[in-house]
Parts: sequence; C-alpha cells; structure tokens
Amino acid sequence: MRVLGIDPGLRTTGFGVIDVQGAELGYVASGTISTVHLEKSQLPARLKVLFDGVREVIARYQPDCASVEIVFVNVNPQSTLLLGQARGACVTALVSLDLPVAEYTALQMKQAVVGYGRADKTQVQEMVRRLLALPGLPGADAADALGLAITHAHAAKALARLALADGVIGAGSGKYKAGRSR
Repeated sequence: MRVLGIDPGLRTTGFGVIDVQGAELGYVASGTISTVHLEKSQLPARLKVLFDGVREVIARYQPDCASVEIVFVNVNPQSTLLLGQARGACVTALVSLDLPVAEYTALQMKQAVVGYGRADKTQVQEMVRRLLALPGLPGADAADALGLAITHAHAAKALARLALADGVIGAGSGKYKAGRSR
C-alpha cells in the first residue's frame, strides 16, 4: 500500500509518500508545495497552486490512499478560515482523483509517531527520520506529512482488523453493521 500524507497550509503544504508492506515502512518521497511567490491578496491563485500541486504529487507517486491533518480552531478566526480553505483545496484535489482520504488531528499523529500528543516539531522530525531510516531530518512540514502517512499506515491495519472482527466488510460511506432496534 502506498500512502500520501498531506499537512495543509496556505503558505506551505507538506507532502510525504511512504510504502507499507506488512510492518515495514519505506520512504518514497516528501517535500512542500509553496505559495509564497504569490501575494497574500491572491487567495484564489494560491488555492489553485495547492490544488494543482497535490494533483501533481498524486500523478507522480500514484498513492493508494491519503491522510490529511484536520484543521484545529486557532485563536485568530481569520487564520483558521484561511487554513480551512487551503485544506479544502488539498482534500478536493485528492477526492477529484478518487483517492480514499483519512483524517487525523495533529495530536493523533504525534501520539502515533512520537508516543506523546504534545510533542514539538523537532521530536516529530526525529521520530520520522528514525522510523523511515532517513539520512537526515526532513523539513517540518514534510515531517508532519510523513507522520500523517505513518499514522494512517498503522491505523488502517488496526481498522481493518476491527472491521473483520466486528463483521463489517468493506469501507466507505454507507457501510455499517446492523445494530439493535426497538
């Protein structure tokens, strides 16, 4: 399974691609999609750069699924709205190419990768480096994206086992196991 992680940001969006085979994780690629070359007032153009950039990453690396960080509510409502629009452009790019998308909070990702939900960026970078046997530290945004991909690699296996144990077959919207009714 090839997993694409996306850490959305309006100025810089991180991406990370890993291969998962059993318990083995393999690094494929990582980097950033930047909109810093555009004026802050050019929001639609910046969103298009993110949309096109995510689609280009998908075309190049052909992932089977994706994971995206869930936006948290910031102290500044305007920043939260802008980040939400960046995230929306990224998610739209993913689903426009029919990729299944999982979502995780930063706390869930840090818990899965570092073992501590309040870990700082340098701790995430170091654990990603270790887990993927990288020769050096990835950039902060790329490390978060790789961390999201790692989180999904672990969560997808656990969710698949739970689904089989619970009798739920398949995944996606509208699939459920019948429960009790009155």
